[in-house]
Amino acid sequence: MEIRLAAPLQRDSIVDGEGIRAVIWTQGCIHNCFGCHNPETHDFNGGFVIDIDEIKKEIRSLNEETGVTFSGGDPFCQVDACLELARFCHDCGLNVWCYTGYTYERLMELAKERPNILDFLKEIDVLIDGPFILAKKSFDVMFRGSKNQRVIDVKKSLKKGSVVEVKKYQYVDKKNPGKAKKEKKEEIYI
Repeated sequence: MEIRLAAPLQRDSIVDGEGIRAVIWTQGCIHNCFGCHNPETHDFNGGFVIDIDEIKKEIRSLNEETGVTFSGGDPFCQVDACLELARFCHDCGLNVWCYTGYTYERLMELAKERPNILDFLKEIDVLIDGPFILAKKSFDVMFRGSKNQRVIDVKKSLKKGSVVEVKKYQYVDKKNPGKAKKEKKEEIYI
């Protein structure tokens, strides 16, 4: 199976999720968010095609990384290849984070007709969902670009049947602190 990537596997990232991570930069995105910091990843004909077995070799050789993050582009635009790679990451003992312009709720709707979407979600530990909205851009939110995006614990969300955000990363409006309560930090490494 092949995947279209925007860049080679990135190692040693500390900004694309918790801990030291490797990042798989997928190519192709339907959202085309205005102000996106990765607009070069939107073109479905851009980047390069690689066999996922090559990526698996690179993942197997990771030493310092505790997890792998899928970003792009939108990984859900190449769900089958990303699903196989996410399963492989878990087999290697790595946690999996994923960025998407879709909301969790929209992915659950789409999964009714495309079960592979739900299969991929089941292999994701933490999902950062929602489009980047320039008017909501903020430097006060960790691991995302705009206040509307959420950091979601996927396993808990699937079990509960609704979104469960990772509390330590919830956006708290400094002008209205009651909007989202900050609670004691918990580790999310899975």
